[in-house]
Amino acid sequence: MRTHTPFTCTVVLVTASLLGAAGCAGTDSGDSSAAAPRTVKPVAGCGAGSWTDPADLAPDRKPARCDKGAPAAQLLAKKRKITVATGTLSAEYVAPLQVAVAKGEFAKEGLDVELKVLPTPDALPLLAKGDVDAQWAAPEAAVMNGINGGFDIKWVAGNFSPDPTSKSGLWVRLKDGESADHVEMAGRKMGTMIGKGSVIAYPMDTSLKKHGGGLDKISFQQLGSADVLTALQNGGVDSAWLLDPIWRKVDGDKKYAFLGGQPVGEPLGGLLFGPTLLDKDPDAGVAFLRAYIRTVNTYFAGDYKSDPAFVAELAKLMKTDEATLRSTPSMRMDWEIRKGTTDRLQKAYADSGVSKGAPVPEAKAVDRAMYSEAVGHKP
Repeated sequence: MRTHTPFTCTVVLVTASLLGAAGCAGTDSGDSSAAAPRTVKPVAGCGAGSWTDPADLAPDRKPARCDKGAPAAQLLAKKRKITVATGTLSAEYVAPLQVAVAKGEFAKEGLDVELKVLPTPDALPLLAKGDVDAQWAAPEAAVMNGINGGFDIKWVAGNFSPDPTSKSGLWVRLKDGESADHVEMAGRKMGTMIGKGSVIAYPMDTSLKKHGGGLDKISFQQLGSADVLTALQNGGVDSAWLLDPIWRKVDGDKKYAFLGGQPVGEPLGGLLFGPTLLDKDPDAGVAFLRAYIRTVNTYFAGDYKSDPAFVAELAKLMKTDEATLRSTPSMRMDWEIRKGTTDRLQKAYADSGVSKGAPVPEAKAVDRAMYSEAVGHKP
C-alpha cells in the first residue's frame, strides 16, 4: 500500500443489500500494489482472538473480537470530513455505523462522519473515479464486473452473519396445498432491492434449488427497501428476501413460509474502498476501520439485544419499532472476510446470467490488510 500525504476526503458508503474495496500491500489475501507494506504493530487489547483463519468456514466459528474499547483510537494529524451514504438506515446491519457516529468513535480518530442515503448504482462509478472514496455495500455483480473492467475497488471488511435462529432470508407466499416443506418455486416472481446481481443470489440460489427453482427459473422485480414487504403482502410478488427485523412481520402467519437464508458464519458484505483510501490516504482508511472494529467490540460483541437500554437506543437510531427489533436475535457482527466468498458469489452471478467476463480472482477483489493492521495482526 502506498503512503501519501493525508488530505481531506469524502467517503460514501452504501448499504443496498446485506450487506469492497481497499488496497494494502503485504496482505495474505493478495494485493495489486507493488509498494512496501505498512508497518503492523501489536495492538493492546487485540490478542489471538482478534484474527481468525479466513479458511475456517465452520458455522459455529466465533467471530474475531478484541477487548471492549479496543483497538484504541489514534488521532489523525489532520481531521478528515467523511460523508457516509447508505442505501437504508433502517436495516440492522447498518447499526454499527450509526452507533459509531452517535458514540463519537469516528470522532476519536479525527474523522467527521455524516451518514447519507445514496443508492449503490449511483455511488459505484463515483467510487471508481475517486469522487467517492468508500461504500458500505457488498461485492455485488456490478462491483465484480467493474473490477473486471479496470475499477480500482476492493472489499476490505465484512459486516455480519446471521444468528442460527434468524429467519432473515427467502420468504414465499404459499399457494393452496403448499407448505414450507413443499413449495414449487419455478415461475415465481421475486421482490428484491438489487435483483439477480445482489449477493443474496448466492444463498437464494441454494434455497431455490431445494424447491424446484433456481435463479434461471424465476423472475425478479426490483423494489425499494420499504416496498419489498408490502409487495409480498399485497400480492405484487410471490416471494421476497426479508432482512432483520422485517421478517418478523410475517413470521407465524401460515400464509408465508421461510425457505432459507444467508450461510451462518459468512459475511456477504461490508466495506468497499476505491482509489482514494487504497492509495492516496490509507491512514484514513485504517482509522475508519479501527473505529468500526472498536464499535463492534464495545457495543456489538455478543448478545447486544440482552440490554434493553441499548435496544431502545438502536430502535431510535434505526427509526424502527423497538418491540420488533427486540423480537429478532442479535446479529453476529463480523469485520472479517471468509476465503472463497467472492468465488461463490460469482458462480451465482454466472448462473443468473449477470456476470461479465472471467471470474475475478479473490486477490484482485479482497484485501484483508487494513483490518489486519487495525488489530495488529501480521500476515
